[in-house]
Amino acid sequence: MTELYLVRHGETDWNAARRIQGRTDIPLNDTGRAQARQAAELLARRRWDAVYSSPLERAHETARIIAERLGLDDVTDVEAFVERDYGEAEGMGFDELEARYPEGVRAPGQETREQVAARVVPALLALAEQHPGERLVIVSHGGAIRSVLQTAEPGTHHPRITNASVHSFRVEDGELRLIAFDDPIEEESVMPQCEDLDVQNAVEAADDGEPIRAAGA
Repeated sequence: MTELYLVRHGETDWNAARRIQGRTDIPLNDTGRAQARQAAELLARRRWDAVYSSPLERAHETARIIAERLGLDDVTDVEAFVERDYGEAEGMGFDELEARYPEGVRAPGQETREQVAARVVPALLALAEQHPGERLVIVSHGGAIRSVLQTAEPGTHHPRITNASVHSFRVEDGELRLIAFDDPIEEESVMPQCEDLDVQNAVEAADDGEPIRAAGA
């Protein structure tokens, strides 16, 4: 059994302005760096084996901050963990998005949720196979994490995915299962032999639902 803790990156200026980011490589702002440090402090109450990240700067910097606090030297980027591509909608504010692409209308070039899941979930399962019995931190994006949630619990509606929030999964016998959305990491609820206690951080961010108009990314 392998534990995968998916962390959304910290805030960017585009998050704060409610603009669609997707693959656009926007860096963390000062609030986002503070969020990453807070998440790192809370995650540091447990032992971790490795940190992986999307290659986009907002995720990679979040991962570097976390890895440094956890005493892990390396962050390994995995291309499959990059954010959902929102095509021509990237860079738009939510008001403009509503006007140009009302609910049910997909922007040209936008990945479907199924396409995102088809690259993210196999990459997670591959990491679990490489790290049997270990606990990994994986820093990614709202749209990517949403696709994993919908794969693990199809038909279940989860709230918005906030910046620097943590969502825990277990891979056992090749099957991905959700442990907790916005995992409080404060009970011995993950592995039977676990003796330590954790806390997790969830802070404000843009929405990330299925309609493109709600995709903060």
